[in-house]
Amino acid sequence: MRIGWIGAGKMGLPICQRLKAAGHDVVVFARTETSAENLTAHGLLVARNLADLCNTAEIVFSSISDDTALLDILDGVATLKKGSTYIDISTVSPQASAQVAARLLAKDISYLRSPVSGSTIMAQAGTLTAIVSGSKTVFDQHAALFEVFAKKAFHVGTGEEARYLKLVLNGMVAATSALLGEALAFGKKGGLSNATMLDVISQSVVASPLINYKRDMILSGNYKAAASLAMLKKDMDLLLKTSAISLPLSTHIHEIYHSAINQGLGEEDFFVLVRQAQSAGDRL
Repeated sequence: MRIGWIGAGKMGLPICQRLKAAGHDVVVFARTETSAENLTAHGLLVARNLADLCNTAEIVFSSISDDTALLDILDGVATLKKGSTYIDISTVSPQASAQVAARLLAKDISYLRSPVSGSTIMAQAGTLTAIVSGSKTVFDQHAALFEVFAKKAFHVGTGEEARYLKLVLNGMVAATSALLGEALAFGKKGGLSNATMLDVISQSVVASPLINYKRDMILSGNYKAAASLAMLKKDMDLLLKTSAISLPLSTHIHEIYHSAINQGLGEEDFFVLVRQAQSAGDRL
């Protein structure tokens, strides 16, 4: 299959490489010459024009940063041929996604909202979780593609359900770093080391793959971003903007993220909240 790809960043690039390894022709949109050279070095085909990419691909994926980026590429995506499929794996708002759906439906282009959950390492290993909404028939037709990069793909509805569920997950992910930071700060005041606490947490009722994944980062104190604090704050923005109900806990966590960004931590990994909480505890 000839696959067009928009947005070959930290998550998109390893997925493109897996699709290529699975035998597909993957053509990636590159805005700059530097980006084009990098993609070529990874063995990927490059298109410098978005309309050309969409006109020649059987299916187009995108992995982009936010609502603005999604709507910016919509004119290009809308040039897909009638009967083609567009799959967006990004974390964006249901509202922006609904605008895309309305535009593509009018042109008889299938649209799968397919945000993914997981890390860049999981993207490389093909063990992401895909949350998909849109036509069940179209989802079934593309099941083999999802198997290339996801250990499981869940079809959760025919509209914007996948967008809501991704925000559910990311709200809980964002909360985990804030909660763990406070918990470890409390334990440190009682004479416990991070290593001891994490050993017990990982074997307890509150064990979590996310905490286990971040364990080495916490113990080393090196919070080089796998997912930045600013990125998770953006997702909390979407969650609160989208919600039609009061979310007091999420609102408080959002304030914690906002405060940490104001302290210059935005580009560090969002689990830097552990270090921040323990440093605050040390000052007491």
